[in-house]
Amino acid sequence: MRSSILPLAVTMGDPGGIGPDVTLKAYSERVERDLPPFYVLADPALLSARAERMGLKVKLREATPETALEVFPNALPVVPLPASVEDRPGVADSANAEAVLASIRMAVADALAGRAGAVVTNPINKKALYDAGFAHPGHTEYLGVLAREAGHDSVRPVMLLAGPDLLAVPVTIHIPLSAVPGALTRELIVETARVVHTDLVSRFCIETPRLALAGLNPHAGENGSIGREDADVIAPAVAQLQAEGIDARGPLPADTMFHEEARATYDCALAMYHDQALIPAKTLAFHDAVNATLGLPFVRTSPDHGTALEIAGSGTARADSFAAAVRLAAVMADPGLVE
Repeated sequence: MRSSILPLAVTMGDPGGIGPDVTLKAYSERVERDLPPFYVLADPALLSARAERMGLKVKLREATPETALEVFPNALPVVPLPASVEDRPGVADSANAEAVLASIRMAVADALAGRAGAVVTNPINKKALYDAGFAHPGHTEYLGVLAREAGHDSVRPVMLLAGPDLLAVPVTIHIPLSAVPGALTRELIVETARVVHTDLVSRFCIETPRLALAGLNPHAGENGSIGREDADVIAPAVAQLQAEGIDARGPLPADTMFHEEARATYDCALAMYHDQALIPAKTLAFHDAVNATLGLPFVRTSPDHGTALEIAGSGTARADSFAAAVRLAAVMADPGLVE
């Protein structure tokens, strides 16, 4: 992979989780994994202690976004946070919330200011943030808030799970399953599909994206005999998208959408709720799937796993998904990078 002229900004994530682990491990394997240059917004002392704990000989050097490209070949560039963070693997402490959020804010600011080519976020522990007063459902929604605060009023963040064999989008995300039917509207489906279509063209260089929309109910409702949402909400949304010139079809029975032959007929699947998208995505590419956010004025990707507190600091966490997130971020930021 060729290098962009801008480094990628990597956030710390929850310091008690495996974010530091996979970042350090991926950097130590940067040549083998063909990684573009990146810098980490973190406490240098945390990364140093974690590398020692894991037995990794990774050189660290304090840097700025402007010096990261020069530093990266010989040391992991670290942009220090305003506060120090203690290395306590396995402990998600709400006292670290401000440092975790500062890392995200700084990365977004760098991307919006043109200092970073894209943002790669390490996993956060939502409960630790909630306990500290964090008021957003998750990363995706918070990034939208930061973009709007920066003046991008029309931002509509959309979660995309990207793997080698499947691109999948959940139309509703972090809400209880019982709330999905009430939250699912024609407008929401249409707005989500528009964002997906736009970013597949601009970020993935798919000239005419083919969108497959899953039904909500078993067998896509069986013509209304197993729930009315498919006929009354999803089908009209598909018709509207088609009228707008978007190649969309559905509602399709979700249980037959994700086998190999079916996947060959579309570029991205739009599922109606979180697990309907994430189960096939993670089944097909558990170690290599990437969580990307569409609809933002900057590129954001993330490894598709959580903080894994139980193995943090042990050296056993795999860096595959983090490395895939770094590579995808570079390509989404500049599709011309792919050779």
